[in-house]
Amino acid sequence: MIPFDIDTVIDQVRSALEEERIADAVRMLEDLRAADQSDVVSDLEQEDRVALFPYLDPAQSADIVEELEDRDAAELIAQLPVEAAIQILDEMEPDEAADVLGDLPPEQAQAILEQLEDPEEVKPLLLYPDESAGGLMTSEFLVLRRRMTVAQAIQAVREWNPDTEAAYNLFVVDREGKLIGYVDLPQLLVARPGQRIEEIMDTDVIAVPAGTDREECAELMARYDLVALPVVDDRKAILGVITFDDVMDAVIEEATEDIQRLGGSLPLREPYLRSSIFSVAMKRIGWLLLLFITGSLTGTVLRIFESELRTVISLTIFVPLLIGTGGNSGSQATSTIIRAIALGDIDFKDGLKALWHELGVGIVLGIGMAAIGFGRAILWETGPDVALAVALALMAIVIWANMLGAILPIVADRIGIDPTVVSGPVMSTLVDATGLYIYFTIAKVVLGI
Repeated sequence: MIPFDIDTVIDQVRSALEEERIADAVRMLEDLRAADQSDVVSDLEQEDRVALFPYLDPAQSADIVEELEDRDAAELIAQLPVEAAIQILDEMEPDEAADVLGDLPPEQAQAILEQLEDPEEVKPLLLYPDESAGGLMTSEFLVLRRRMTVAQAIQAVREWNPDTEAAYNLFVVDREGKLIGYVDLPQLLVARPGQRIEEIMDTDVIAVPAGTDREECAELMARYDLVALPVVDDRKAILGVITFDDVMDAVIEEATEDIQRLGGSLPLREPYLRSSIFSVAMKRIGWLLLLFITGSLTGTVLRIFESELRTVISLTIFVPLLIGTGGNSGSQATSTIIRAIALGDIDFKDGLKALWHELGVGIVLGIGMAAIGFGRAILWETGPDVALAVALALMAIVIWANMLGAILPIVADRIGIDPTVVSGPVMSTLVDATGLYIYFTIAKVVLGI
């Protein structure tokens, strides 16, 4: 496919809809891939979407809806005629359809659900939270019996005629429906037709309960290079399968939330430009007020050492430099530790090791910054005694900030708080107040004031 300018296509589709050339708009959409179609549809006004979708093929509409943000998809389905909404949901993967229905008003969701072609495939998926394995899994999967022959298994795959990634890993169950192994599709194709599935299956199968958090599911699939992850109940009976594309969507959503928290804001529920000014402000104001209150600690420290500042005015020159360096150093350590936690490299039991590691890093960085700070203070002609106080304070603050940056995320993760909450502005604010206290204490001792 030749590269194209998506913005140009969006403008062309808008123009066609404004001039009521529905057929031209449909034709332009049909020439695109599903992901590009969803980008075009996302930029259209809601009334244009509602006008356009009844003219699209239901299967094509389903592909587009699956690519949309959950809230956008639900809003679109809610405003379509019931018959059109049912046709589209019937063409969607069961897990995707369940996500859309879960965001609809309960009465409307129930009315649509009852008229679906296979409601029993969707109903169980509505029972689980979106953030859990049950919320990610699809009920569209094929299981094999251990005593089936390879030829029978291949015929079953042909009759199933799958169009999902769940077809790559075929899971094997016993007579009671318990998960006992799996077979890769390529392995099935090269095996002798008369062989039994139990002869070629791998019994070392990784599965998760329905309540497992989606981040843990993503970590497992990444760690063991899994294309599909089965979800089981207490009896080890398979309930559904999580495919890698669903996990990728979850990973992107989690990463977006974490990045927003890193800046000291609650996650947005809609794309940025579609979020109202008031809703964005409400997401930020809570943390902003909290940081304002905690930031007043800095003023408290300055008042405590007010007499020392009056005695040696030059000490104030280095306040921005010291608290800025401390905050930056702490944020560096925090972001590194948070990423290590996310990758499973460290957990609570590794806390002392991480603390010791960052202590060493802090000492190295502190010595380097102390030397630079000493030279800078001398160039500003503040005198060797003030320069020494600045150098020692820089070293101490950097070491302290690194240690805080190491231990706070680990403790937060241990007690069930998202580690990103203690990063960024929170870390900087905390280091500002404590760093000033360290600075003035050291200066008081060195200068004898």
